Amino acid sequence: MTTEANPAADTHRPTALIADDEPHLLRHLHALLQQAWPQLHLLPPARNGLEAAAAIAAHNPDIAFLDIQMPGLTGLEVAQGIEGATRVVFVTAYDQYALQAFEAAAVDYLLKPLKLERLQRTVDRLKTGGHDDRLPQAVQQLAPPRPAQPLRWLRASQGEMTHQVDVQEVAYFHADEKYTVVRTRDTEHLIRTPIQELLAQLDPEQFWQVHRSTIINLAHLAGTRRDDASRLFVRFKGLSDELPVSRAYVPRFRAM
Repeated sequence: MTTEANPAADTHRPTALIADDEPHLLRHLHALLQQAWPQLHLLPPARNGLEAAAAIAAHNPDIAFLDIQMPGLTGLEVAQGIEGATRVVFVTAYDQYALQAFEAAAVDYLLKPLKLERLQRTVDRLKTGGHDDRLPQAVQQLAPPRPAQPLRWLRASQGEMTHQVDVQEVAYFHADEKYTVVRTRDTEHLIRTPIQELLAQLDPEQFWQVHRSTIINLAHLAGTRRDDASRLFVRFKGLSDELPVSRAYVPRFRAM
């Protein structure tokens, strides 16, 4: 598999990343893209979700073709973490319910096994500026059903002590390598509950996921800020903390 050596030679040439942990499917999509869009510059491929997230952050490609089921991070999690302008096309073998969700959200989805005619329609959509602003709604459709009674209390560690924390006092949850940080106005606790598991237990009207590793409490939101690169950040009442909002979740703030 070869890639072009110098994409900077043509500043108008679009760039793309392919991420798939199955080498033969990766090579197949690469070959089909060379036929369907010869002008597209293909970056070195990613063979798992962690490689894909790192490559997107480093190179900010115009398009990412993401397999759904990958080691490290799923294609969904990679998409949730994108902070630049990269548009997403999912490559999936999911059932029809999932396909309907993605069809209403991302630029497009490609169903394995890949066909040139189907890919050509995707390329045409990308060339005309298709976008995935409704990605969060699609993600929510695939999330597990929420309990009738939202979570009210957490048992959280702070040093040698275990505390009972009222979730109404939590400004945000942020996943670290091993733990999830529970940040209140006064202090910080650690729990082992993953972000997605927490999300399924919290009130969706009050607690919003804004990044694959972050859930915020709207009751503690002070405001938002954009930097020189138009990336969105959230700030909290009584805290100096500032956290990034992934591009997939930015549309949620447009009405605020």
